[in-house]
Amino acid sequence: MRILLVGATGTLGRSVRDVLRERGHEIVTASRGGSDVSVDITDPESIRAMYEKVGEVEAVASAAGSVPWLPFGELGHQDVLDGVVGKVVSQVELVRRGAAYVTGSFTLITGVLARDPVRTGTVASLANGAIEAFVRAAAIELPQRVNAVSPTVFTESLGAYGDLFAGFEPVPVRQAANAYVRSIEGHQTGQVYEVG
Repeated sequence: MRILLVGATGTLGRSVRDVLRERGHEIVTASRGGSDVSVDITDPESIRAMYEKVGEVEAVASAAGSVPWLPFGELGHQDVLDGVVGKVVSQVELVRRGAAYVTGSFTLITGVLARDPVRTGTVASLANGAIEAFVRAAAIELPQRVNAVSPTVFTESLGAYGDLFAGFEPVPVRQAANAYVRSIEGHQTGQVYEVG
């Protein structure tokens, strides 16, 4: 398949790219820099330009999205908006604007905080839960399949996030990348694949 991978330069994106290439897929990478195509997923016009440049693909895999990590008492209105735009609206736009270019499936990224919150992760929980609800709802109407991958903390990311996820069982990032394979090569839609 020809697959557009958005967020290709991060820890998860690099692993998804490697796993999909090992399976013989042609991967077109997209991110803010260092990829085949440059995209800012918080800008709908940038997403539109990306799809126009890339053209038709069989699948889109999103490993992108950012949220602020702040104690609830320090969250401002703009922080909440930034998180919703950074992870929710951005991925919804990947699907909405990609509907004319994608023939097979969309795979989005959420995370364990949708079901198991931690301190300073309120906006992350909000965003993850919203994406999971979106996937279930959009699957009813889209002709393409749409799923989400929802991993726990990665073993490779414990240095950066380990203190926030005390007691969580980390998983190797490749385990999450394999869930993308399940979503892309499988036949289900409206699913949230929990990893860990």
